[in-house]
Amino acid sequence: MRKKSKYNVAVVGAGAVGIEMLRVLKERNFPTGVLKVLARSSRDITVDGSVYHVEQISPESFKGVDIALFAGTEGEKGAAVTYAPEAVKFGAVVIDNGADFRMEQDVPLVVPEVNPKDVKRAKRGIIANPNCSTIQMVVALAPIHKIYKIKRVIVSTYQAASGAGSKAVEELFSQAEEICFRRQKSEDRSQKNLLSVICPLSSERAMPQQIAFNVFPHIGGFADCDFTSEEWKMVKETHKIMHDEKILVSATTVRVPVKTGHSEAVYIETRKPLDINEVKKALSEAPGIKIVDDVKNCGYPLPLDVEGKDEVFIGRIRKDPFNEKGMWLWVVADNLRKGAATNAVQIAELLIKR
Repeated sequence: MRKKSKYNVAVVGAGAVGIEMLRVLKERNFPTGVLKVLARSSRDITVDGSVYHVEQISPESFKGVDIALFAGTEGEKGAAVTYAPEAVKFGAVVIDNGADFRMEQDVPLVVPEVNPKDVKRAKRGIIANPNCSTIQMVVALAPIHKIYKIKRVIVSTYQAASGAGSKAVEELFSQAEEICFRRQKSEDRSQKNLLSVICPLSSERAMPQQIAFNVFPHIGGFADCDFTSEEWKMVKETHKIMHDEKILVSATTVRVPVKTGHSEAVYIETRKPLDINEVKKALSEAPGIKIVDDVKNCGYPLPLDVEGKDEVFIGRIRKDPFNEKGMWLWVVADNLRKGAATNAVQIAELLIKR
């Protein structure tokens, strides 16, 4: 990409992630020239008091665009497959937040704190943004892997409703409101199914199960070995980002009744004995990480506290008392920010620096 003082940017998608991209571009003072917002239909949207005109997307929309940020999420596939090649034809570099290109060999999968040099491998003009749950985990793993070489990772995620889109958030609130209303009106407080909402499965539902007052281990479709697609993403994307397929990754991904912010309990086994103080020092000095680990005062990261923030927050850093090579981390990040929009804009910042 030719060095400029300003870059013409297109944000493709005006949903939750697209809105966060607009927010992050402004907050980080990205050197934006012309800014286009593209979606399936034209309209105006307001973000933090600023009005943006959304244009109906077409191949010609990418004329003069230097960087195209595709905000596509699961369930909104098609835009990147259809228009990313068109954007590249017009000379834009595409940074895609969807899953369409992530595992293609000639498309780099980038987390700037972990593998920034991979942006140079964008031979097709496309760079992929990893899955939100993968991003925050590899940011935490990378400093440890540099010192000790990780052998195994076992992770359980606790993922917010916003990871499934704005309709899922609406579902969370509407179900919670219905349950609270029924509880208020109920005369029989012993009624066993008071917390259950009658939600027949349909194509219009964003969630496969009730989300309010509930958790369920089902994100994505069920795939090989009865692991879900979300769980396999964490395996395959970690290997690609960290350039090490020898790391054994096993995941259970769980949806929880939280609006925004994914949490992860991560067990790490290394190839040599760990010094937990050295690990804490490495994490505290690593880019993009904030340590919140004051257990005596109940200090640890919470999704409630990280919403709207760009860092990966780590706490509950502790060694396995039964395994000198094992340890646990509690990792929390805003899935719409670092898990999507911020990471994409950071990739764009890498591009213009290089």
